[in-house]
Amino acid sequence: MMDEKDWAEFKRKLKSKTEIDLDLYKEPQMKRRIGNLVTRASMNSYVEYFDNAAKNKDDFAAFIEYLTINVSEFFRTPEKFGKLETDVIPDLLKRSSKLNIWSAGCSIGAEPYSLAIIMKEMTPNVKHRILASDLDIEILAKAKRGVYTKDEIKAMKPERLNKYFKPVEGEKYAVNQEIKNCIEFKRHNLLKDPFENGFDLILCRNVVIYFTEEAKDQLYANFFKALKPGGILFVGATEAILNFRKLGYTSFQPFFYQKPLT
Repeated sequence: MMDEKDWAEFKRKLKSKTEIDLDLYKEPQMKRRIGNLVTRASMNSYVEYFDNAAKNKDDFAAFIEYLTINVSEFFRTPEKFGKLETDVIPDLLKRSSKLNIWSAGCSIGAEPYSLAIIMKEMTPNVKHRILASDLDIEILAKAKRGVYTKDEIKAMKPERLNKYFKPVEGEKYAVNQEIKNCIEFKRHNLLKDPFENGFDLILCRNVVIYFTEEAKDQLYANFFKALKPGGILFVGATEAILNFRKLGYTSFQPFFYQKPLT
């Protein structure tokens, strides 16, 4: 039976096995999302579903991928990536010739590889640091492989596709090694693990959709500390930070928030 005791035990088991703390997520949405899985699997409780999924590595990996919402594509929201190229990165390059960039919650790797392509074209002779992190180990493994479907590269300009990818089996495309070498992948829990400091640019897009407001505020406060003065946080197109001033940011452009220089 899916009651509060069952939900509490499910959360305990999940946190113990994966370090995912559902107390930091919006409970009604997560109950509905996971409840759909329980119903589709013809299980009677959250715990029964968890125990059954945990018996099989692939089933459990699929469950975690569903839970952590790993949906991504190259140059997602192209008009915002356009602003990144024309306005944000040129502004950052005025203060530093070598940027320290973090793609937080990088999912399948489309975002950091998109960044690497941009940086390669804008500053071909500079090796910037691009850190890409995610909680999901299986998804990080996919990101490191760098092989993508047509849907995942649909926003890619044809000239970029031809230059930075090669066709592989099953109508998929693999990122070339030069671009792969630009990325440093790391497992990281945004709601638990310590943050590095000294970033010029942090991207955290389409990650916080189910976080509580308290968890979001703490995350954005931690990002603020992790940014250099003048550094910029880039969030998703549905994730405007309404209280950005309270957190210390100024608005660089819509969905781009800057840590003041002084």
